[in-house]
Amino acid sequence: MGITERREREKEEIRRKILDAARELFMTEGYDKVTMRRVADAIEYSPTTIYHHFEDKDDLVEALCHEDFAKLLEALDPAQMPADPIERLRQLGLAYARFALQNPNQYRFMFLTPREEHPHPEDSPGYQSFGVVRQMVADAKAAGRLRDDDVDAMAQTLWACVHGAVCLVTTFRPEQFPCVPPAPDLVERTVDASIRGLLKE
Repeated sequence: MGITERREREKEEIRRKILDAARELFMTEGYDKVTMRRVADAIEYSPTTIYHHFEDKDDLVEALCHEDFAKLLEALDPAQMPADPIERLRQLGLAYARFALQNPNQYRFMFLTPREEHPHPEDSPGYQSFGVVRQMVADAKAAGRLRDDDVDAMAQTLWACVHGAVCLVTTFRPEQFPCVPPAPDLVERTVDASIRGLLKE
């Protein structure tokens, strides 16, 4: 391995350490309390080193979100979904839930960590992830399977329902659920119920 390749690898390793430490700090201490110096202290580097990789805290958060939403987008690959438009929506909802349940720390960071929000560019993984949901809703409506309603509103409704169930399962302990532990198929029930509510009568 040459000097240039070694330096690039070392640079990427430091960047990875910064991202991993920052995600953990944002989740445990909150966005407002974490500074670039705090991240530097966590990995025992100087703040100057952090600024060599990221312009500021917002740039660091954006990099983390970009990574996590890229993984979510990959999990929502339409090529892996069945042909029937309603079953496609169902499998999409389950794929979304699977990603969240298999990556609870990343999911909580993406959606439950208060921070300065910036609009997602249209070519960003976050924007594209919702675009997959919207397109499948539009396809199901065009096929005459969904009621005559606003596509964006229906897509937001589906996302909100699944997101709500996932948030409960990933943040509540079983004993915190009212009356009984959560149903083993709570997420599946939520996906099915939300889709039924949009079906054409």
